[in-house]
Amino acid sequence: MLEQVQQDWQSYFENAHARLKRGLHFESSGTLSRVSGLMLEAKGLRAPIGSQCHIEQAGLSSILAEVVGFSDEVALLMPAADINGLHSGCRVVLDRPSWPALRWGESPNSLEKKPQGGSNLLLPVGNGLLGRVLDPSGAPLDGLGPLDNVHRVSWSQAPVNAMAREPVRQTLDTGIRAINALLTVGRGQRLGLFAGSGVGKSVLLGMMARYTQADVIVVGLIGERGREVKEFIEDILGDEGRKRSVVVAAPADLPPLLRMQGASYATAIAEYFKAQGQHVLLLMDSLTRYAMAQREIALAVGELPATKGYPPSCFSKLPQLVERSGNGRNGEGSITAFYTVLSEGDDMQDPIADAARAILDGHIVLTRELAESGHFPAIDVLQSASRVMHNVTEMSHQKKANEFRSHLANFVRGRDLIQLGAYQHGSDASLDRAIALQEPMQAFLQQGMHECCTQDQSIAQLFEIFSSNLLHERPEDA
Repeated sequence: MLEQVQQDWQSYFENAHARLKRGLHFESSGTLSRVSGLMLEAKGLRAPIGSQCHIEQAGLSSILAEVVGFSDEVALLMPAADINGLHSGCRVVLDRPSWPALRWGESPNSLEKKPQGGSNLLLPVGNGLLGRVLDPSGAPLDGLGPLDNVHRVSWSQAPVNAMAREPVRQTLDTGIRAINALLTVGRGQRLGLFAGSGVGKSVLLGMMARYTQADVIVVGLIGERGREVKEFIEDILGDEGRKRSVVVAAPADLPPLLRMQGASYATAIAEYFKAQGQHVLLLMDSLTRYAMAQREIALAVGELPATKGYPPSCFSKLPQLVERSGNGRNGEGSITAFYTVLSEGDDMQDPIADAARAILDGHIVLTRELAESGHFPAIDVLQSASRVMHNVTEMSHQKKANEFRSHLANFVRGRDLIQLGAYQHGSDASLDRAIALQEPMQAFLQQGMHECCTQDQSIAQLFEIFSSNLLHERPEDA
């Protein structure tokens, strides 16, 4: 009994010594001195960039803000809530993470590691998030009660070393025939879904959420209309998709800081499940809204605008977010990510769209022309590409996919002549074959939102198109 007490006391003092070696934290505070648009200025506050602060108001709840810059002795803050009611002289207090309490018999190495200086916000992750809808701060939005079986981690994580990543070598079945056969996705790939408004990108994301062969699905709705959040969850995602999904919703009416935090939080959740050895599908809608939120913050801080009003920091933030996805280390799982990219006025040369194409492993383009003709999903195969398809598919599959593209491109080039009646059969053998195959090819590219087509079925149907006798038929006989 005496030996046990001595061991407990020794363990207690070791814990205390470990705490003292980390240093004592004193409260850092300042006073609010200026409000200019989205930007708050606080004097006397010494805090690193990225720190979380609370702005105290007499008789009202405090407002959370983040340090985004400084000028001389003035800290620049971005609020995470409505700033109505703030006044000059409000006290600004640095938010320090609390340390876990010491317990008898606990080893110093068992203490949970917390970030120093309050520079990281800790948000919940864990299996208890499955089936839940959260805001960017980790608070439930679905009315299903508090979160269970979760613990907290930093929402800002460093990317995996490029040399430590597992290469993309396995296919991922998305359940979408055109993608499975012609734009084959590899497990751990990052792709962009380029689309204008109203061409069916949300429906396509919902189909992927329901039919993709993944253990966990994480959906980040960033900067979308509040009405679309509930519609996506109830009508598009459905009960089947929601059971294995986590939804992080940051609607357009939230401050830009929370919209950016929502995208990083959704990625942090995906990273948690990846570390558990699970294969995650990350659907982010949209990458453009994330860049717009960063633009608001950067311009408010005073950064000079560049291309189309986007300051340089926007283009550096995009790869920092995207590179957190992908395959993990040996023994870990993977994050296959689809980021929607909004093309204003269907302009594929938009600066964010152009930057996204450069940092992603492929792009899927949805066009308004196909959507207006009732062709869904409105995927323009000729403008789309998967950069890892040659690594995850067999040579025979690649040849058939290239043959499909060739016939489709030939038909598109000669469509005007065909519609005007200026083309005569026999003038171009390749165009004759393309015309004969148009009906089965267009049927192959279209798919209902409640229809699932597996990888094997997609490839079999692709080969079936070219095994028919249509290649030898005249257009008027087909």
